[in-house]
Amino acid sequence: MNRRRTRLHCLTLLLTLNVAVAAADESNTLKLNLRFRVETAEDSGNFHTLTKQAHWNSKETAVVICDMWDKHWCRGATRRVGEMAPRMNEVVRALRNKGALIIHAPSSTMDHYKNTPQRKLALQAPKVETKIPLQGWCHLDKAREGDLPIDDSNGGCDCEPRCKGYAAWSSQIAAIEIGEGDAITDDAHAYYLMRQRGIKNVIVMGVHTNMCVLGRPFSIRQMIYQGQNVALVRDLTDTMYDPRSKPFVSHFTGTDYVVEHIERHWGPTLTSADLIGGKELRFRNDKRPHLAIVMAEQEYQTGQTLPVFARHHLGKDFRVSYVFAGTKDRNNLPGIDVLDQADIALFSVRRRTPPKKQLDAIRRFVAAGKPVVGIRTSSHAFALRGGQQPPKGHDHWPQFDAQVFGGNYHLHHGNNKPGDPPTMVWPQSGAESHPILAGVPEGEFRVVSWLYKTEPLGPKTKLLLMGRVGNRTPHEPVAWTNTHVGGGRAFYTSLGHPKDFAEERFQKLLLNGIHWAAGKIAKK
Repeated sequence: MNRRRTRLHCLTLLLTLNVAVAAADESNTLKLNLRFRVETAEDSGNFHTLTKQAHWNSKETAVVICDMWDKHWCRGATRRVGEMAPRMNEVVRALRNKGALIIHAPSSTMDHYKNTPQRKLALQAPKVETKIPLQGWCHLDKAREGDLPIDDSNGGCDCEPRCKGYAAWSSQIAAIEIGEGDAITDDAHAYYLMRQRGIKNVIVMGVHTNMCVLGRPFSIRQMIYQGQNVALVRDLTDTMYDPRSKPFVSHFTGTDYVVEHIERHWGPTLTSADLIGGKELRFRNDKRPHLAIVMAEQEYQTGQTLPVFARHHLGKDFRVSYVFAGTKDRNNLPGIDVLDQADIALFSVRRRTPPKKQLDAIRRFVAAGKPVVGIRTSSHAFALRGGQQPPKGHDHWPQFDAQVFGGNYHLHHGNNKPGDPPTMVWPQSGAESHPILAGVPEGEFRVVSWLYKTEPLGPKTKLLLMGRVGNRTPHEPVAWTNTHVGGGRAFYTSLGHPKDFAEERFQKLLLNGIHWAAGKIAKK
């Protein structure tokens, strides 16, 4: 009996210990959603935006706070650092409590901290010989990453007038607490300390993505060269970029472009929401709606024309994400879950039947009453020919055209052969004053897209453009608005041939349609 009690006691103790160890392991685990980019096909220039879940041991993780100075020579940069600092401090406190090493790295301010235990902690770490030498500054690696997507040659100040550069900083911003057990350094001692502690994961936050976040000895390029797992907190960073420089986009779009550059060439990113919950940080002056462009058709090459259009026309006013069809499975839409964060969607899709979970994301977007824009083949985006059924596990939406665009696509007029009469388009009488037609020249004009059969439209539509084949009848609707089944705005045009994108009329029409759907007024 005593032996049995002893065995039961040992078993109970073992189970208790296992639960305690599991709880300890759980408390030390950082559950991260790491976003990264994968090229859709070799040399395509298009990238899937994907997310994978990772579990990092917090005790094997360092948090590097890059150059969050008390003051920057640029007033705008100083203001944005001030906006980030409170949220950053919440993240730092949470990760410190989980056992992560916090490294404060306000470059060129080490004299301010020379007598602190945090500075002494960094300096005591023994030097480590590295295969790739740690440098005071790691410049652009053109063989690996090419050029940066923004021109920062003027220093990147976006103020008016531009600020004059000088060494404005003296310490880290006070809103970020420096805790017991933290370290302070601005050089290779950051890596020496990581090696001393057995740290292999690095979470980087701070400023600026196109400069210090990439180039400092404790930051992205050099930590990756040393074999560390590195992730950037993309909502707790900023860029020195002036919208008066190429590519002439919003300051915040400039940051998005550099974050995208990092995800393509260096490593993944995450958000503060992954680390402490809540919503990711958004700067007060960042008013851009988030536009998701979904492309899954081969006939009109909109996988090439739409990104070029977006880069040229939308970067000033929108935050843009792209979803491309998979190359191995034409029905797969990797990254379509971005719709859960998007404010507006533009579709250029032709006869695809995505996995049910992916189509549900689109249904969910529409049901939420969010605005939808469609071009050309999106009138038959999720419908197979002749009532065919989708493969097992996949889904279709034959009513997408009627329910979202108020359309009635039933083939085209067949004027798509050399020598056939052209499609002629003109504004519907009474629609000339509609905002979508603002700046679109009056009168009849020729387009390359052959004419779709779309008559009759739904009862909630408002017709904007009509078209015909040469001098033939009947006339067909070419562009219109609708209130979709979820209650949101919809704009559709059957135009969208590659040569249409070269025409200023079409560019203006599409730009106006996107702005109108988003509830904005297109800028001249």
